[in-house]
Amino acid sequence: MNDIMDRIAAAPITWGVDGSPGWGHLMGADRVMAEMRQCGLSATELGPDGFLPTDPDELVDFLDGYGLTLAGGFVPAVLHRREGFDDQLSYVNRAAAQLARGGAEMVLLAPASHLPGYNTALHVGQAEWQILLSNLDSVVEAVSTHGLQTALHPHWGMAVLRPDEIERVLDSTSVGLCLDTGHIQLGGGDPVAIARRAGDRVLHVHLKDVDGAKAAKVLAGELPFRQATLDGLFVRIGTGAVDIAGVVRTLEESGYRGWYGLEQDCALDDEPPPGEGPVVDALASVEFLRQLSRELSARP
Repeated sequence: MNDIMDRIAAAPITWGVDGSPGWGHLMGADRVMAEMRQCGLSATELGPDGFLPTDPDELVDFLDGYGLTLAGGFVPAVLHRREGFDDQLSYVNRAAAQLARGGAEMVLLAPASHLPGYNTALHVGQAEWQILLSNLDSVVEAVSTHGLQTALHPHWGMAVLRPDEIERVLDSTSVGLCLDTGHIQLGGGDPVAIARRAGDRVLHVHLKDVDGAKAAKVLAGELPFRQATLDGLFVRIGTGAVDIAGVVRTLEESGYRGWYGLEQDCALDDEPPPGEGPVVDALASVEFLRQLSRELSARP
């Protein structure tokens, strides 16, 4: 079994970098990339549109300056509506070109809501499901022209989240899955069971852990997602309710050899002092994964 530490990437949202309006203070890309390297990581995800250089050649030069490669990118697009889909597809194509030039192999497609932010749960109707599946096929085809694969990312406040919705996508399409452990847990699913069910459809993984009590309140509609995030919904890997070790073990035993993206969503009020802020939790999460890698490597 090969070392999973060679396949750990960082996601800018771990440093509070999110594209939602009013999310919070955004740390600069230079500091975020430098702290990823401080954590011993060699790859990053793209982050929100415009966080890293959008010109593909500039992107490559920028990442090379930090010894980082590109592991994929979170690309939100509204799929359950016909109106405006051409614009959504144009954005996906632009992002795919950027990712391909940067050396990534994957578009992490998030089936976004037509509503702003993530607070409002989205339950699409039967007619919208048919539109979503048709548009999804179009996106997968477009992404493939860039030499990339598409992995659908279930996400709170988006069109695919709950176990039955994930099941429907797996049954109705051939698209790959980005298994986000935290969002699946938030949606009432079992990340280990879905890892086992999806098998080789899992093309990318987001390792995210959650505070169980807060997650239950979000699922019950008692606590808005953004407020829960501000209150510490997402915690260091290995300290929350998600069976991170079980997910990784299940995937590795099934032959998964893709990226694990380290994610701990947070929102910042202002710039942390040097050596403080999200990097502290990121270092602790990396150490948990390093110990898990040792345990997996020691197994016969």
